[in-house]
Amino acid sequence: MSFDYCLQRKNTGLFLKYLVSSCVFFCSFSCKTNENSPKDSVEPSAKKIADTFSEHGTERVDYYTWLSHPEDSVVISHLREENEYVENYLRHTEKVQEEIYGELVSRIEQEYTSLPTKKNGYWYYTRYEKDKQYPQFCRKKETVAAAEEIMLNVNELAGSHELYLIRGRAVSKNNQWLAYAEDTSGDRKSRGRFYNLSTKSYSPEMLNNISGEFAWANDDKTIYYVTNDHTVRPYKVWKHRLGSDPATDQLLFTESDSTYSVDLMKTENSRYIFIVSASTNTTEARYIDANDSTASPIMIQARKKDLLYYPDHVEGNQFYFFNNDKAKNFKISSAPVSSPGLASWKDFIPHRDSALLNSYEIVRDYIVVEHTVKGLNEITVVNRKDNSSYKVDFGENAYVADLGKATDDYISDSIRYSYSSLTTPFSEFTFNLGSKQKILLKQEKVGGGYNAELYKTERIWAPAGDGSKIPVSLVYKKDLFRKDGTNPLFIYAYGSYGASTDAEFDPSVISLLDRGFVYAIAHIRGGQEMGRYWYEDGRQLKKKNTFTDFTDCAAYLEKEKYSSADKTFANGVSAGGMLMGVITNQHPELFKGIIAEVPWMDVITDMYNPDLPLTTLEYDEWGDPRNKEFYDYMRSWSPYDNVKPTAYPAILATGGLNDTQVPYFSPAKWVLKIRENNTAKTPVLFKCNMGAGHGGASGRFERQKLTALKFAFMLDQLGMVK
Repeated sequence: MSFDYCLQRKNTGLFLKYLVSSCVFFCSFSCKTNENSPKDSVEPSAKKIADTFSEHGTERVDYYTWLSHPEDSVVISHLREENEYVENYLRHTEKVQEEIYGELVSRIEQEYTSLPTKKNGYWYYTRYEKDKQYPQFCRKKETVAAAEEIMLNVNELAGSHELYLIRGRAVSKNNQWLAYAEDTSGDRKSRGRFYNLSTKSYSPEMLNNISGEFAWANDDKTIYYVTNDHTVRPYKVWKHRLGSDPATDQLLFTESDSTYSVDLMKTENSRYIFIVSASTNTTEARYIDANDSTASPIMIQARKKDLLYYPDHVEGNQFYFFNNDKAKNFKISSAPVSSPGLASWKDFIPHRDSALLNSYEIVRDYIVVEHTVKGLNEITVVNRKDNSSYKVDFGENAYVADLGKATDDYISDSIRYSYSSLTTPFSEFTFNLGSKQKILLKQEKVGGGYNAELYKTERIWAPAGDGSKIPVSLVYKKDLFRKDGTNPLFIYAYGSYGASTDAEFDPSVISLLDRGFVYAIAHIRGGQEMGRYWYEDGRQLKKKNTFTDFTDCAAYLEKEKYSSADKTFANGVSAGGMLMGVITNQHPELFKGIIAEVPWMDVITDMYNPDLPLTTLEYDEWGDPRNKEFYDYMRSWSPYDNVKPTAYPAILATGGLNDTQVPYFSPAKWVLKIRENNTAKTPVLFKCNMGAGHGGASGRFERQKLTALKFAFMLDQLGMVK
């Protein structure tokens, strides 16, 4: 599960609370051979220990809750056995995996430097060196021609850690101190450190179990940060004095409602700091004067059910609010800092029924706005002097464009935007708002001989059962495509939390396209590709639209001869992995194979457990099963609860031992239950990363190994591995 919306992505987690039965310690494993497996490959199975759950007058039995205890050596042994099974089953594909891995790495720009952005007198950028897994965070003073200063060399920090992630960074107003949060396990329980950029030394104190969000007061000595609760929910905001003992830190705010988590952000002009409490569909914000380190948080607008608003400050004595007050597709309102409540809000950028507002930038002479219209982004420039406007032209029919700024200079007359499509590598342009001149500043370099002219993109519309039209983005290699059903298909979707899946360039997919695959993105309900209502039609008691949209897209692609069921592979990650579980139960006949990555499968049990990550935060997304109406609806589609005896397609599931968003035991349990009920002789594999969390491996090269394994798995099922 993951919450991805608007300004922040929230990721929290913990393990299930159920106590393991004492007999688990004497559990013995049995194994059966899959007839299609190599002789030395055996399909793991595990002892069954019944746990009965009584809910709304019904009973559910789960035989694998004991797997939720990673401290148990028997559990760890089982996970290792699963990994050995994957290794043995796919051993004959190792040469293909190596070949694909080589292709993937060859497309990565070895020596990469991002475009710099200016903040408070420094140009900041990220740089990778050849053969290095991790970036260096760098800056230059005043001009890009100045000497480089390496703030953090993540390769050195990572050292011998199997995983190393920088979760958050913030530089003080005087440009001397860098606060950053490091995660060495993937569990999101980060440690905060303070690095002096002048002396290249650390302040002695460390912060523990923090979310990674920081905001410096403008005195350069006071910093605000957020700590997590036992479910890794960010919920407390603290004030720390640089150099002091964290035990003496002042608690400024506690979010006591477990259905909300806390964000912390500072305005681009360094004037205000915002504390935002957010649930799925409601927010509440407070502000702190960044110039006064003694100031207490001041309420902007008290939470109001289904009111989403995100504050900002750009100019003068006005706050600006990205909000949905009487505006399903969002609008921008303004209000005086002295009276910022809802009653004072005035429309600044109006609501549009036909377009979802994504982002905006305000400079002295222009307002630049990004909307999504029929699944594609458009950027509109408004002249503040005469209110005239125009749209930036992109020229393709399936793409993604994102608005950005190169500098914090309020009087700037230029913006940046990034552009990508399924065939166009990530590109960054500078655009003059007055002359409309655009200049390509940088385009992602794709090695391995990539030539965009060899590929073609399409945007088609698949009919859903209720008459809705689902946009589908497609790409394939021209000389290998035959519209006769003979091409294999790799179809991806997410479809939750209002997170749109953009039709952007993915260099890894080239390895499939060059082997004759069609790659498709199904822009199903639950995302926001078609506006906010597209999301509303794919959550809670309308969640099944997400699942039927996906199977309708797969069936339509077969009908239109882009592929056939015996060559179609479906893929989803996290909540998209949950989607894979549902469609596998509902329409296994539509797919040759399923790749479910870190999938959330045991919906009912998890949503009943308030100690599990994300549970209380997400009642607005999935529903609260303590309510019988929601319970009955969720039970009708929950992947784990709806496994049944049938012929399942080939399955590859993944997980991470340290995952605190979708715990490893969610896919582990599902895989065992699928095997018990599978009437086909298809493989059901589970690969668990024993040293990572939700995002998998952290190194840019290391993470390609899983992609190579996924692709080899599909090729093997198609008989394309010698």
